[in-house]
Amino acid sequence: MQPVDALIRPRWTIRVEPGVAVEQGLAVAVDDGRIVAVVPVDEAERQFTPTAHHDRPRHVLLPGLVNVHTSAATSLFRGLAGDRPPTDLRGAQTESRLLDSELVADGTRLAVAEMLLGGITCFADVDDYPDVAGDVAAETGIRAVLGMVVRETPTAWARDADDCIRKGLEVHDRFKGDPLIRTAFAPSAPNDVTDATLVRIRQLVDELDVPIQTRLHETAADVAASVARFGQRPLARLRALGLVTPALIGVHATQLDDAEIEMLAVAGASVAHCARSNLKLASGACPVAALRRAGVNVALGTDGADRSDGLDLWAELRTSALLAKHVAADPTAVSAATALEMATIAGARALNLEREIGSVTAGKAADLICVDLGRLSLQPILDPLGQLVYAASSHDVTDVWVAGAHLVANRELVRLDGAAIAAAAEQWGRRIVGALGDG
Repeated sequence: MQPVDALIRPRWTIRVEPGVAVEQGLAVAVDDGRIVAVVPVDEAERQFTPTAHHDRPRHVLLPGLVNVHTSAATSLFRGLAGDRPPTDLRGAQTESRLLDSELVADGTRLAVAEMLLGGITCFADVDDYPDVAGDVAAETGIRAVLGMVVRETPTAWARDADDCIRKGLEVHDRFKGDPLIRTAFAPSAPNDVTDATLVRIRQLVDELDVPIQTRLHETAADVAASVARFGQRPLARLRALGLVTPALIGVHATQLDDAEIEMLAVAGASVAHCARSNLKLASGACPVAALRRAGVNVALGTDGADRSDGLDLWAELRTSALLAKHVAADPTAVSAATALEMATIAGARALNLEREIGSVTAGKAADLICVDLGRLSLQPILDPLGQLVYAASSHDVTDVWVAGAHLVANRELVRLDGAAIAAAAEQWGRRIVGALGDG
């Protein structure tokens, strides 16, 4: 018999690939951080001798969720911009004044704790001080894609776009040996970056083979501003500069016409859909059904907690499915299976990680979660997949493994001190309230 680190035996398994189907009677063998086999339980017991058994009789086992767009540090600004018009800049000004490496460390640690408890095993971060966010990711064991943020205007992190790129490349070099941490270029939004900077980013994306994510057609005002300043809509400008490629992740994308949808599809680009942020800020609705029908890879992001108030990808995938049905006036527009794909393998594909994560497949990294469907409000289980997407929540996640490391066990963080993280967040809350008063 073959020794392995762990054998997980759930009631149901959803592999996601080759298709989203619910299977019973399977066990997943994990060794040295990878999935060794997905086989019937009796075969697994004959074949493997595990160091640890994880029996989960009321649970679904599935791949960890992938959060394709967030700003982890802004978890400390949760609720700051609630119910305010875009012209109210107090929240943004307060963030700008307080943002430093200490805040990013504490905010990212809070975000990682929240994401792990909710079954997110990989997140793509977009904020200043990506080096600090990377240190926290390495400390906590979560998988991360660090955004090499690029802005023309000065911040506490960098003086200008050239300084951003220089520091971003340093971050890339620093973490390139870490198996759990990758990088991506993250220009804030096309309207905020010059043609020369975008051309340089395009060259570096090709050289480093990394994704590029940017807020794209987030609002009608963004599109109008691009036309006024550059004579083109943002996507057309990016195409002219050579940036509409498979490496592109267009975040939000609420203002797309049919030709632009086709442009993204032909290029093999991805869209990061952040439904709850778009709803809260009245940005518009991403045409998810039309994008997928055209063949565009649509993944899910939570955006930052300063915008969406949470980093809950279960709420995000449920909202995305329901909103897509409403926008398309079609109850079949985005099914539960499609929503789960967007939260897993589509996110992995957008981040160029589909060979490593996103499905329960032998040979891939053991980024896995278990969700308990035993709660009273989930009974009876007539359709495990439907219950998972439309009724379960982040609070039903009981176990999380990243590269085989058991980071959440029985709903408890294994490596992180939740009480200490909450205490630090409370201290920041007092500082933020004080800063608002000063402003």
